[in-house]
Amino acid sequence: MAVRIRMKRLGRLHRPFFRVCAMDARAPRDGRVLEELGIYDPMVPDTDARALLNGERIRYWLSVGAQPSEKVRVLIKKYGLGGTHLEQQKAALDRLAQKRRPPARYKGAATPAAPAAGSGQTVEAQAQ
Repeated sequence: MAVRIRMKRLGRLHRPFFRVCAMDARAPRDGRVLEELGIYDPMVPDTDARALLNGERIRYWLSVGAQPSEKVRVLIKKYGLGGTHLEQQKAALDRLAQKRRPPARYKGAATPAAPAAGSGQTVEAQAQ
């Protein structure tokens, strides 16, 4: 069986998302997968944060004769084990993680007591 490392398209119309997969060369693009090896999201604004690859598994598949597609070959060269853009990728992922953190608005402040449902009294006033 000839194995190819290529991308499987997911996502919706005009919002593509790809999984980098080891597949039988005769299988259709979105067909049965032997193993998922990473992801590629072209909609991420920072170019170096778009691909996340499992370098050890990619190395294994290449060692047993799998052939990567053109685009996947470029991604492996940049973001695989010993890739040329690994430092830039780490910095881009850190920046992306900083943007996703929720702001700490109520650090150390107690939350106000919620009024009981259906009345204007607080929970403590109803308990008395």
